[in-house]
Amino acid sequence: MTHYDYICIEGNIGAGKTTLSRMLSEEFDTRLILEQFEDNSFLPKFYAEPDKYAFPLELSFLAERFQQLKKELTAHDLFRTTTIADYFINKSLIFARSTLQNDEYALFQKLFQIILPNLPKPNLIVYLHAGVGRLQNNIRERGRSYEQNIMDEYLSKIQDAYLEYLRTQQDLKILIIDTEKIDFVNNSDHYKQLKKIIFSDHPIDISRFIID
Repeated sequence: MTHYDYICIEGNIGAGKTTLSRMLSEEFDTRLILEQFEDNSFLPKFYAEPDKYAFPLELSFLAERFQQLKKELTAHDLFRTTTIADYFINKSLIFARSTLQNDEYALFQKLFQIILPNLPKPNLIVYLHAGVGRLQNNIRERGRSYEQNIMDEYLSKIQDAYLEYLRTQQDLKILIIDTEKIDFVNNSDHYKQLKKIIFSDHPIDISRFIID
């Protein structure tokens, strides 16, 4: 872990980013930042009426994420020098591009660019990639009522938006790891392979890995 002091675990809805962040943080005794999305009152409304609630949802998420990261990342912890977060602030831009109308997105992007310089960049972004079928299985298993009617098309749209955005980044270390055929929660060998990949030293670029 000496290579990185701020790691973001990212992925589509149901990819396992929070679970993996918890596991790594607990094992290595890091600071842990988890997205507080369950308290967002707009989220169930958005899934029911996406066109009506997309803009207030994305604005509220942006405000909450910025406030949380600003607080957590500027606080000093003498005993924990590494931070693991289960999201990257730029996910606000990725989701907004997928959910907002063009004029709404243009305004959102301006606001995003105002706040972005106030936050440090992660040393490493880990993107957990899984197919829509696997994501839907994970969503059903965790049983959040407001997520049960998420359409395959929406998950595909978000996945494509993530990958397209990551391809444009030129100053970040990014790992894209195919998790379609692994179970890092229940299979210790899979978890060990995942750790070995994540905590290796990587170049500033996109690296892709498949774990069998």
